[in-house]
Amino acid sequence: MLQNLKTNRILWILAALFSLIASLTGVFKQEIYRKAVSAEWLPGTISQDLITVFVSVVLLYLAAQTKEENVKKQIFAISFLAYLFYAYGIFVIERFYNPLYLIYIAIFTISFWSLIYGLKSIRASILEKSRISKLVRFISIGFLIFIPLLFYFLWTMQLLPLMQTGKKPEFAYSIYILDMAFVLPALIITAFLMIKKQGLGLVLAPILFFKAFTLLFSVGLGGVLKPYYNQSANLGEVGFYFGLAALFLILSIINFVSLKIDKQGRQ
Repeated sequence: MLQNLKTNRILWILAALFSLIASLTGVFKQEIYRKAVSAEWLPGTISQDLITVFVSVVLLYLAAQTKEENVKKQIFAISFLAYLFYAYGIFVIERFYNPLYLIYIAIFTISFWSLIYGLKSIRASILEKSRISKLVRFISIGFLIFIPLLFYFLWTMQLLPLMQTGKKPEFAYSIYILDMAFVLPALIITAFLMIKKQGLGLVLAPILFFKAFTLLFSVGLGGVLKPYYNQSANLGEVGFYFGLAALFLILSIINFVSLKIDKQGRQ
């Protein structure tokens, strides 16, 4: 699927190694977060590190094992890059100043440009040969339009009072930036591409759905970890995030399974 697959795999390895170092350090040396994160947000930070350990290991495996004909493995790898871009975008924007901060910037940078390079490397012949079932396409388009409408509304309602008072939230303002500037526009663009039956939209949809799953699952896991940090878990909130994560996982899976690519289109 990807031209210059060797170069892409090198970029995957760099992103995975840096993120594995950063996440393992965060899990086993949690004191590095003491000055950067308040106790309230520590469970969520550690849960994100745990998910990142898994993502990094799988990305290393994909970098080592993926061959030219393994189209869906390449899509998975790009999905993990999207996760790393968002996850470490949070760390960078929220100013997690600790000995690993420059590594956070490196991961944020490598994952972003690896995403751009990877998407640019997709062979036009592959996109032309991509197909998906009509039902899955309609369902995906519906969610790709609904999610941006919902979250643009929710985030705008939360931002308006801050804009009036000038109050700066202690944490989580990076979510507004990353969602409203990157993720939600990407969902809208993907919906438009799928409406036009363009192959790039069919490839992007499972990538974005899987990225949403990993991040929402991380938030839910953070709620589960709260009692271990002497905080009370909100079971309703945990259930909401796990439920939403499951929905995006299902959307990702049905898109992966339904996506058909004529191998003869491979150059």
